Amino acid sequence: MAIAVFGLYSCGGGETDVVESGTYVGVIEEVEPEKTEIYVETEAGEVLELYFTETTELTQDGQPVEFSVLEPGQRVEVEVEKVGQRLDPISVVVLE
Repeated sequence: MAIAVFGLYSCGGGETDVVESGTYVGVIEEVEPEKTEIYVETEAGEVLELYFTETTELTQDGQPVEFSVLEPGQRVEVEVEKVGQRLDPISVVVLE
């Protein structure tokens, strides 16, 4: 069972959740290009704050794509690793 930890962030406009390492499907709520950061609301209603790292893999239709293709409203599948109270995105797949 996952335990959610809530925190307030000025950039996402509200509370975000820290979930266990794993794969989640959701919809991009916000994109912050200057920080290579996205907020994803999962199908379970959790809001994940994801800062891309140099090793984050971003793909669409099986091909690598640039961060600039991301926009609010897109469905994505994200694989995250929980590191303390931070979520590191291992991979992000644009589903539509």
